[in-house]
Amino acid sequence: MTEIDVLISEVGPRDGLQSIDTIMSTEHKKEWIKAEAESGVREIEVGSFVPAKLLPQMADAFEIVQYAKDIPNLTVVALVPNFIGAKNAIDAGADKICLPLSVSETHSQANLRKSHDEVLEEIRKISEYIEQLEKSQRPEFEGNLSTAFGCTLEGKVSEDLVLKLGARMMELGCNEIGLSDTTGYANPNQIKRLIRLLNKEVGQENLKSMHLHNTRGLGLANALASLEEGITTLDSSLGGIGGCPFAPGASGNIVTEDLVFMLDAMGVETGIDINKLLEVTNKVQSFIPDESIYGFTKDSGLPIGYEKGWGIVRS
Repeated sequence: MTEIDVLISEVGPRDGLQSIDTIMSTEHKKEWIKAEAESGVREIEVGSFVPAKLLPQMADAFEIVQYAKDIPNLTVVALVPNFIGAKNAIDAGADKICLPLSVSETHSQANLRKSHDEVLEEIRKISEYIEQLEKSQRPEFEGNLSTAFGCTLEGKVSEDLVLKLGARMMELGCNEIGLSDTTGYANPNQIKRLIRLLNKEVGQENLKSMHLHNTRGLGLANALASLEEGITTLDSSLGGIGGCPFAPGASGNIVTEDLVFMLDAMGVETGIDINKLLEVTNKVQSFIPDESIYGFTKDSGLPIGYEKGWGIVRS
């Protein structure tokens, strides 16, 4: 496989689909995931192990994980809210599980119906369970700090609390930490400052990923700021679908196609074929015709004569 500079982690089949009214069929989900993997995307968050009565869009998560596991060169990620969800995701065969801990405790209650202490206890139980498994069966376990840059329910959040919770998640057994601008509040300077502070707290090798929303149009600027501070994994959503059903006013994720185009034009290797990716966008739109799909690259098309790295100045 081609070596890459940045890992694009597609979250549309989870974060995107949980935020829209349409319930995509299991077969269409499989077709989406397979097609996007074939375009070169190497990591996809394929579902969330939450009760179907709360998110019927995710009712087939077990089957989707099992299907995705057979796709070559794909890391299969699942979001889990608690120990039960984590065990189900592990039983399904997920390569990586992510558990969100909202820095805003108000959002934590709305999202997981748990306090910080209760979420941390779930993390402890999951870590202990993973340790008991055979090494070949252990998934990567990421603790994700949600609403790390602000909350639509509380407003500002404490950077000190971000650092404290991040350190505690690592102490309890998470393999790595991710930062999430769940509500699209962040700006590039804020992104850089918090990454630097958290690196000192948990170690740069343990802070790898950033989950960004484009609520106020700063998504790609924040992505670039993240890369400049050493982040190596960026979450994004095909067509920008998604948000957070428990954070009023939080609009879609950064658009996978626009992110890949920006990096591709800069000569940053993602391993993704932008032309094939845009074909997947059209496919997904046909699966959810009553939903809006966003993206400047999708709407404008590629520039005439475009080729990878064309924005690099060569002497």
